[in-house]
Amino acid sequence: MRRSCILSLTLLGAASSSLAAGVTVQKPGLTVPAKYASQKAAAEKIFTTSYSAYREFAFGHDELHPVSEGVGDDLGGWGASLVDAMGTLLVMGLDDLFVEAVNFTSTLDFNTPPVPQDISVFETTIRWVGGLISAYELSGEKFPILVTKAKEVADKLAFAWIDGNAMPYNTMDFTTNSPVIQTTNIAQVGTLTLEWSALSKYTGNATYKELAEKGTIAVAELATPLPGLAPQVVDPATGQFADAYITWGGGSDSYFEYLLKYARYTNNANNIFIDTWKTAVDSSIHTLLKTSTVGDWSFLADQDDQGLIRHVGSHLACFYAGNWLLGGQLLKNQTIVDIALKLNDGCWNTYAGTATGIGPETFAFIGTDGNFTGGSAITAAQLAFYNEHGYYITGSDYIQRPEVLESNFYAWRVTGDTKYLDRAADAIASFNKFLPTTVAFACLNDVNNPSAGFIDDMESFWFAEVLKYLYLTFDDPNHISLDTHVWNTECHPLIAPPALSSYQGSGSLIPPKPFTTPTSIAPRPAVSPKTQPSGVPAQ
Repeated sequence: MRRSCILSLTLLGAASSSLAAGVTVQKPGLTVPAKYASQKAAAEKIFTTSYSAYREFAFGHDELHPVSEGVGDDLGGWGASLVDAMGTLLVMGLDDLFVEAVNFTSTLDFNTPPVPQDISVFETTIRWVGGLISAYELSGEKFPILVTKAKEVADKLAFAWIDGNAMPYNTMDFTTNSPVIQTTNIAQVGTLTLEWSALSKYTGNATYKELAEKGTIAVAELATPLPGLAPQVVDPATGQFADAYITWGGGSDSYFEYLLKYARYTNNANNIFIDTWKTAVDSSIHTLLKTSTVGDWSFLADQDDQGLIRHVGSHLACFYAGNWLLGGQLLKNQTIVDIALKLNDGCWNTYAGTATGIGPETFAFIGTDGNFTGGSAITAAQLAFYNEHGYYITGSDYIQRPEVLESNFYAWRVTGDTKYLDRAADAIASFNKFLPTTVAFACLNDVNNPSAGFIDDMESFWFAEVLKYLYLTFDDPNHISLDTHVWNTECHPLIAPPALSSYQGSGSLIPPKPFTTPTSIAPRPAVSPKTQPSGVPAQ
């Protein structure tokens, strides 16, 4: 308890140097050295090669299967790769291709999925609502049809709130406008605020914003096992948690991400968002922050339903370094920034340690406090790998995750240290060496064994996130600045208001509330590709 109080005071007391004219996130005067100019072009080349193949073999479908030259439609069938690519097309100045994408999107009918299936509120929001609004802004508001289409799809998704529930269900039947009644996770509930608030801004209808906010606030107001750290599974019917598992990884990740980003986007219109984020970070430093016995690498561990620390990590969870860098800067808190840079190094080491130079989907480590993972015992081969690299692989696939490169992007923009440019350049080289198929870039079965072959998929977020983050790493930092935009979890930038001089919120951490572990622990919902983790609004 003594340690908790001291650290809490450190976190809260670090904001005194906030800039009177507004907090800045990016290092002032930052420029990319000329010697890295070729890397920006290299990132664009990967994008144009990938997008050309998509246009030839899968245009209008959700994604290209680059090995078989087939198509996938598991995100509604409305062309998820198309909308995910829109913003990147604009960022790269590929205006003709962007207009083609707008023309196609303007014809879409969101009343019924082209390929019959249930629809994820979360996945559709971050791509379609977020992507369309972002493209509208990036194109200088020249294409109002993009807002119209964002509204059309949101009006269908709004049926996820029923029976007066604060939290939406995540899975929708668009044919009947009815949700699938089942538990969901905090990432799915809490990753709507940026997009739906932006939609309210451009439609003048506050209902979208209010629906999204009330779900997140309902989660944030519940008692939690650790202060600020919500468990993963929630039941919209009861408005209560259905487990006690804590993680910054899939199924929880972007709930924590949006607490901070929404505080920035709304300039602390409601302190519960920043206060909950600060409390979550404080608790994480106390309880989840662990170091490996080899290499002294830093990671955020999980805490399971029994309160045991699991020494596990994931590519998805590695967004936390960038998120903490953003938050540390907004709070003017060097403690958080310094820890975030160590977390970033730990995540980058999962790239540096593999045969391909690309990080695995999941990994584990032996901490100075123990090695429990909740899974299988470490094998001799894994132990040997750990003794060399300070982590070991538990899920060897690479499905074009962006999170390590996302955090690397934040580290560059915050510090100006060119080692982060070198790391991004290494990733580009690895992608060019190990991911190309005959027509485009695919996922890998095993990042430590290139001969294991491809996974026949090219994710829509390859266009939205991986290649945009890489391109922006080498682009003029003033083009789309961390001081002028907030990125949604799919890397669609949204224009932010001028920053406040402080993001301390109430100035306090949220006090703990008594938490009772549910007597029956619900199975964690199947993790979606991204999180792996009452009625239409009034007109």
